[in-house]
Amino acid sequence: MANAPLIRFDNVSKIYGKGETEVRALDGVSLTINDGEFVAIMGPSGSGKSTAMNILGCLDTPTKGRYFFRGIDVGLLTRSQRALLRRNYIGFVFQGFNLLKRTTARENLELPLIYRGESASVRKKQALRALDLVGLADRADHTSSELSGGQQQRVAIARALVTEPAVIFADEPTGNLDTARSHEIMKLLDELNLRRHITIVLVTHEEDIAAYAKRQIRFRDGHIASDQLTQKGAA
Repeated sequence: MANAPLIRFDNVSKIYGKGETEVRALDGVSLTINDGEFVAIMGPSGSGKSTAMNILGCLDTPTKGRYFFRGIDVGLLTRSQRALLRRNYIGFVFQGFNLLKRTTARENLELPLIYRGESASVRKKQALRALDLVGLADRADHTSSELSGGQQQRVAIARALVTEPAVIFADEPTGNLDTARSHEIMKLLDELNLRRHITIVLVTHEEDIAAYAKRQIRFRDGHIASDQLTQKGAA
């Protein structure tokens, strides 16, 4: 839909259980994220940030309220249509790199393209282009076990990029890395957002990692406690 925000939550709630066991993981949350933003979603354990990320990534659905992606009401889509939305418009980066260990970096990147039905030549070209974007073109034929933790996460980011998604959801992407490698990965995400205008939504509990984002949304008890621009966003 023309001029629609990339993402919009309209009074979204996610409720687990009933009666005395009811838990409102999200309770009437409304928010908008536009194309090209770099947003950090923060909050303590149980605040609702992970539930929000699962709904944003079409891995879960709201109990109440509506989630719009590019103006489309995701709640009206079938399970297979949501899977197509994920496949064509969303890239994921997780704390665990989730790479196939005995498979080369290039082959790991080609997997999402196989699901799309791309030819072998197209898969190879797009995989090498994505590896080049993250500075690992010279590691295309290395298996995951031959790469450092930071390099593996770069491959995971390249895998998220290879389908040219509208948004990348990064869930604690530096959680398994040391401080130096963590900032290396965040500088890469920052560069991808700044230079290629890729929308990034990052879940983290670390203030120094969240500082790379231009906007910080803090959750508490299923509500948005604050939503504000960082110094980078205000610049």
